Amino acid sequence: MPDAGAAAHRQTTGETRQIRAVLKGVGHYLPERVVPNSEFEASLETSDEWIRSRSGIERRHFAAEGQTTADLASRAARAALADAGIEATEIDALIVATSTPDLTFPSVATMVQAELGLLTGFAFDIQAVCAGFVFAMANADALIRAGTARRILVIGAETFSRILDFEDRATCVLFGDGAGAVVLEAEEGAGTSADRGILATDLHSDGRHRDILYVNGGTSTGTSGVLKMQGREVFRHAVEKLAATAHSALDKVGLTSADVAWIVPHQANSRIIEATAKKMGLGMDRVILTVQDHGNTSAASIPLALSVGASQGRFKPGDLVVMEAIGGGLAWGSVVLRW
Repeated sequence: MPDAGAAAHRQTTGETRQIRAVLKGVGHYLPERVVPNSEFEASLETSDEWIRSRSGIERRHFAAEGQTTADLASRAARAALADAGIEATEIDALIVATSTPDLTFPSVATMVQAELGLLTGFAFDIQAVCAGFVFAMANADALIRAGTARRILVIGAETFSRILDFEDRATCVLFGDGAGAVVLEAEEGAGTSADRGILATDLHSDGRHRDILYVNGGTSTGTSGVLKMQGREVFRHAVEKLAATAHSALDKVGLTSADVAWIVPHQANSRIIEATAKKMGLGMDRVILTVQDHGNTSAASIPLALSVGASQGRFKPGDLVVMEAIGGGLAWGSVVLRW
């Protein structure tokens, strides 16, 4: 039964209760095959030092032959469910952010749904490349706030090794495969920035910049294609847009960089991450950095970094966490979440 006294108090004080999407569990999965920078030296004019100095990457993981994005996503999902202490059957919805689906259709999300034994609810994919997880979190937040779902599993999963040109040293050394997942659950909050859960999201896209990061093929063109990138242009846009979207999301709830305990950025390049943190006025001691171990795993990179950070005990209850990412499209955005 509703508490009439509490309702009256809220009406008198002007307090507005809100449903929040609270993070209940995190998990990740990385393929067994580890590919160090030295492995590229035999086939490319490159070196471990060259790759590290330009990207901060030391190694990445590649999926095994026959191992698909849905396989990686399912493993990360199970890890997140275990961390949350809930059964898969308690999930109402499942969202997968990916640019490397197993098939043109059906969605990876429905494949994971079947693998987990979910017979109810709904599942769908989101494609916003490296910003995919942020877009998926924003969608999950909206679904929970609207009362459409109570518990949502949000997954970022990629097998980018399938779309790389291994003769292009400027791109093939940067990317890896992996998956990360979170469980979000509806909880009532006070409607203030002190609430746990997702406090604000901020999303953007600009299709005029398509040609600086894209895959030169697709279903309707009749070719699968490989990844193409103008690195300098991506860097320029990334630093400017990532800091701006983070500030925009914080502004929506009356917070500033000084309130931020941790930045969990898209793990594309250590130089982009460092420049963005500096632009936000934050030191690298407040940044979760995993790009050295995993490379750029696109939509998987933020949930993967969240899971690694959580396993290391970095996050404390009440910590304000900012996630921000930019990817092909261009598409970019941020999420402000209280742990």
